[in-house]
Order: sequence, then structure tokens, then C-alpha cells
Amino acid sequence: MKSTGVVRRIDELGRIVIPKEIRRNLGIRDGENIEIFTENDSIILKKYYRMSTSSDLASNLCELVYNNFNYKIMITDREKIIATAGFSANLKNHLLNPEFLQIIEDREIKTQENTSLTIGEYTLNGNFLFLPIISLNDSIGLIIMYSESPLKDELVIGKLIASIFSQKLDI
Repeated sequence: MKSTGVVRRIDELGRIVIPKEIRRNLGIRDGENIEIFTENDSIILKKYYRMSTSSDLASNLCELVYNNFNYKIMITDREKIIATAGFSANLKNHLLNPEFLQIIEDREIKTQENTSLTIGEYTLNGNFLFLPIISLNDSIGLIIMYSESPLKDELVIGKLIASIFSQKLDI
């Protein structure tokens, strides 16, 4: 475990302040949830991702979309790709680049046609559809659909997948 050299006092309600620099380095925004763990005599704080609890659902939905419609698809949380189907490269667990994070923040469906997209060391050339996943008024992830040919019904399928996630996570 890395020491930050920061010492904080616990107030009468049991609260502590996580320094802004640490929150910024870990990408923790105001109002976000964190998980609290204990290990021996340590308290561990970790960013909480509702999407990570649904990675099995994400994997199953990706496989369903690819097997039935032959659409290449990725599902992300706010940090990394959590599920994929149809890609020859293993893109799962690759961190999101700032462009993806901005699409999540903007909460708008976006398309990019005849373009290149780099994920880790992989470059994909073709057409992309980006659909933010919104749950409990928070943009928590992204559905990315990819095709080398012009996009057709991907928008309808993508909206369905985003809706399934939203409803599953709102419970």
C-alpha cells in the first residue's frame, strides 16, 4: 500500500475528508459512491462501480447481440471495457480514453463514420455508435457498437441494451 503522507482528523460524526489531489488522481467525482473494506487494521476505500456488479449481464448481452445480429459490441463502465463480443482482439479491461469519458459525461448518442478508433494497442477502422448508459440520473457507462459497413439497426439494438442496463441497475 502506498503512503500519501496525509493525516486527517475524524470529526464527531465519523467523517474524514479525502484530499482533492487524491480524489482527482483516482477520478472520484463529487457525489460518487465509494466502497469501504477492512483488512486487518486497515480501512480501504475503493471507487464503486455499479456496472462492475453487472459484468455477467454485460457479457451475456454482448454475446446475444453478436450471435443473433452479428453486431460487434463493447460495454464499458466509467473506467474500462467490461464486456465485448465479435472482436478478434481481447479488448476487455482496457482503460477508457478521455474521448469515451467525454461521451459518457455528455449523455448523448454519438456516431462516427469512416474513422479510426484506438483502444489500447488496437486500432479499429469503420463506423461507431456510442450510447451512454444512464441509471438513476447518472451516466455510468457506454455501449459502443462497431461495424465496418454503414450502420443500420445498431441504434435500435443499442438503445435496447442501454434500457436493459438502466432498468437492471435502477432496482
